[in-house]
Amino acid sequence: MNYTQLAADLHISRVLTGLWQVADMERDGNALDLDEAARAMAPYVEAGFTTFDMADHYGSAEKIAGIFKKKYAPDKEVQLLTKWVPEPGKLIREDVSEAVQRSLDHLKVEAIDLFQFHAWNYADPSWLDGLYWLQELRQEGLIRHLGLTNFDTDHLRIVVNSGIDIVSNQVCYSLLDQRARNAMTELCLDHNIKILAFGTIAGGFLTERWLGQPEPDIEDLSTWSQMKYKRYINVSGGWEVFQNLLQVLDEIARKKECSIANIASGYILEQPAVGGVILGARLGESEHIEENKKLFDFSLDEESQAAIEAALARLSPIPGDCGDEYRRPPFLTASGDLSHHLEEFPPPYPVKTDSNGRRRVLSGTHWEELAGYCRAVRVGDHIHVSGTTATHGIRIIGGEDPAAQAHFVIDKIEGALQSLDSRLEDVVRTRVFVNDIKDWEAVARAHGARFGHIQPANTLVQAKLVGERYLVEIEVEAVVGEKG
Repeated sequence: MNYTQLAADLHISRVLTGLWQVADMERDGNALDLDEAARAMAPYVEAGFTTFDMADHYGSAEKIAGIFKKKYAPDKEVQLLTKWVPEPGKLIREDVSEAVQRSLDHLKVEAIDLFQFHAWNYADPSWLDGLYWLQELRQEGLIRHLGLTNFDTDHLRIVVNSGIDIVSNQVCYSLLDQRARNAMTELCLDHNIKILAFGTIAGGFLTERWLGQPEPDIEDLSTWSQMKYKRYINVSGGWEVFQNLLQVLDEIARKKECSIANIASGYILEQPAVGGVILGARLGESEHIEENKKLFDFSLDEESQAAIEAALARLSPIPGDCGDEYRRPPFLTASGDLSHHLEEFPPPYPVKTDSNGRRRVLSGTHWEELAGYCRAVRVGDHIHVSGTTATHGIRIIGGEDPAAQAHFVIDKIEGALQSLDSRLEDVVRTRVFVNDIKDWEAVARAHGARFGHIQPANTLVQAKLVGERYLVEIEVEAVVGEKG
């Protein structure tokens, strides 16, 4: 079967055509002929690859897809998936509405099949505001379904337990990058969410072209994708173990009478929770349509799978969770940092300075106004963060899941610290209060996931919390170090 069901009314190709390379083709002021590029989409649909994935920042990709749909495929079943990657900082509802309307106008449709959302900084709760407003626009009929892109497991857990309806999470998932294989897959299976995998051929590195070739310098590579995925090769163990992987894939490809790229993508396509793999296209330049069709002509037998697993065992795991390459070192991006994505990260919360030089952060919850306190106060190099619950505005975030609530609480604490020119690594003491002692382990594991590399002094006790449905409350003390 060449299609997968994301929702009752949305079926997509298991092989999606990614249009991110439009931005690369338009680099340095190069102008594409939009109509010509649109016509180049037709062969994909004729071959059964009816789903196209793009984003607001993929150059003219949305406009090209809109021309194609209206002019060249008005009566064909074509699925147009796009993304919104807002700048970091405060969002208002008008920002969300304008982003959706802009994509609607570009795509020339009345409703977007799948609108995928990216968040840069989880410590700034504006990302949750954005998702709640997107859900309202979905209910109004402007969006058919909501998806995420580059979300990690902990924050996907927050989303699904906070009443936001998500059908997919688009993340990097390849033979080089197995971060989505365990916890992410388990959570997606539990909530019927599909993984849309990109990077399966690693910018073309997982092809015959690089088999037996000398290692290139990143500066000599010609595309953003190649520069990006060469960093993945470096982090996953280097050129020698990568060549071993290529040799194993080449042997299997010869046996299956297909390409290394087919084997690399086919392996990911067979993984649990994966709804599709996204293969990039340089419209009008390289298509690979016939090669991609071979993905459905074979399956990997036990011997082939065992050979691949043995090659993977020689690789070093990509650090962190899905999407971390955009949020913390090592930044596995084309430039090796975020310089070509962002200019700055505004503080998550407003800061007030009093006459004594003390700086205070308010997170805007009604509890702060009611009881007359701030979220955090900095006195010299010391920061004291108040007992913090999973409150955002009038909402309780994380639902009935203690781990989800705990992660959001730590996000709020991190946001307060960032606003005071500090970070989680400066925390020296945490105090954790659980409403029901049965939740201690889930909360402790969330604490360990976020503070395990810091190891502050810690206390966890059961306490009756103020406010219904709160499962956990955390307060911290931090001392800003030289790197703060």
